[in-house]
Amino acid sequence: MTNHEFYMRLALENAQAMKGQTDPNPLVGAVIVNDNRIVGIGVHLKAGEPHAEIHAIRMAGEKTKGATIYVTLEPCSHYGRTGPCAVAIVEAGIKKVVIATLDPNPVVSGNGVKILKDAGIEVVIGVCEEESRRMNEVFNKFIVEKKPFVTLKAGSTLDGKIASYTGSSRWITSEEARYDVHLLRSQNMAILVGINTVLKDNPELTARIPNGRNPIRVVMDSSLKIPMDTKIVQDNEAETWIFTTEKHDKEKRKQLEDKGIQIFVTSGINHVNPSDVIHRLGEKLVSSVLIEGGGSIHAAFLEQHLVDKAVIYMAPKLIGGKNAPTFIEGQGIMEMSDAIELSDVTIKPIGKDYKWVGYPIYKELIKH
Repeated sequence: MTNHEFYMRLALENAQAMKGQTDPNPLVGAVIVNDNRIVGIGVHLKAGEPHAEIHAIRMAGEKTKGATIYVTLEPCSHYGRTGPCAVAIVEAGIKKVVIATLDPNPVVSGNGVKILKDAGIEVVIGVCEEESRRMNEVFNKFIVEKKPFVTLKAGSTLDGKIASYTGSSRWITSEEARYDVHLLRSQNMAILVGINTVLKDNPELTARIPNGRNPIRVVMDSSLKIPMDTKIVQDNEAETWIFTTEKHDKEKRKQLEDKGIQIFVTSGINHVNPSDVIHRLGEKLVSSVLIEGGGSIHAAFLEQHLVDKAVIYMAPKLIGGKNAPTFIEGQGIMEMSDAIELSDVTIKPIGKDYKWVGYPIYKELIKH
């Protein structure tokens, strides 16, 4: 490992620790080194607050003169709620800037680097680039497409079941896996389920971990069948948004809105259109959504190629039964050649279970 990689990985590790706090802004870490000593470390803590570079510069003080700064994302060049970090770096007397990756926004990409180079500062780009891109996969999609990054999560047995044929499902996965799910919830701005999940489980859909952030609770309910006494309607633990169709119960809508529930009407006729949901969430500046629905909801989002990432907690158990539900249902594919493959798959043990993470490859996106 080179010195550049060592310091950049430190910046990446610090930035990663803020996951779930900076939305819709990116995760960014910075490390300042002078005479082979770390003199400043900073991370972006929250949207609207100083960026990582500013925290690191303040910590380093006069030791920024002639120093090298390692930044996981190209320093910003625009005036927003905070000033441009590229200008602050120039004013601090830093002589070298090592950047993991450029800003993914094509409108501003390279502008920060130009400010630095115009000031005579040496710039190195591409150190730990892939790690930085993966860390900011949510921001990278949202800033370009204005749509949330969609993660599909499921807990299943080895034979793909999420419950027995009688509907018994507690608990398929271990306590350690369930804790990891709550961490995943806190890292996403919204959590989405279908009405059947609400009717069957009456879930809270909160992140029950210390200092965890509760995501916005999103329900797809074509006719507003949701009971008024469900936890997500009554508990006020987090915002609740319901996506429905024109055929919804108008009287029920008023009752729900009186409870502070936001109602969104989509273009679907008999079912809520998943694409509409994703589009509206993007308009509402929701940059990430975790889907925890049943097999039908998962299938609907996969069929429209809306899932960016899959996280599957698989327990070493077998249930069997042709009528036992699986985590992906719908009609399914006709030919094995049409199967959705996952790329960049990682597998790690968690409790008694295994956590699979991968990224769907949709056939028409493959370029030959």
